[in-house]
Amino acid sequence: MKSIIHLVKEAQKGNDTAFLKLFQEFEEDIYRTAFIYVKNQEDALDIVQETAYRSFKSIKNLKEPKYLKTWIIKIAISCSIDLLRKKKNVIELKPEIEKFVSNDVERDIPLSITLEDLIDLLNENEKKVIILRYYFDFTIKEVAETLKIPLGTAKTILYRGLSKLRKNLIGDELYER
Repeated sequence: MKSIIHLVKEAQKGNDTAFLKLFQEFEEDIYRTAFIYVKNQEDALDIVQETAYRSFKSIKNLKEPKYLKTWIIKIAISCSIDLLRKKKNVIELKPEIEKFVSNDVERDIPLSITLEDLIDLLNENEKKVIILRYYFDFTIKEVAETLKIPLGTAKTILYRGLSKLRKNLIGDELYER
């Protein structure tokens, strides 16, 4: 932890090598976070790159070096949401056209529900809280601090999101008591 704090202070002074070492430390976590949101490798890699750029530009604004990982993950989430908003403006193909474009291999794959599919059913706040809590093992207090929301609100969002996940699993008969 001391070495990370030292590297952050060096990066804040303009040491590019120190920033690169720091970023490489969290690069896999950033990629996983991005992939959870955008669901494809190319976009996730673009988000990693954008996160690197944004964090490099604003590393001097980081007040607490010990919260570097939280700060970078928050930037990655923000980049992911920005990309998803941009993609909403893209026009989707109509289903009748899409079946002519898609290849036969995709149609033979049986449909199955995944954790990522379930997480997609949550609203943005629930998704953020659950990802920080269970993918990155943040305590509920750390989640609240990261998202700058009251602790009680973080708990409510977490339990509401978990309840939605359970209901969706029960509805699909995948959840057993």
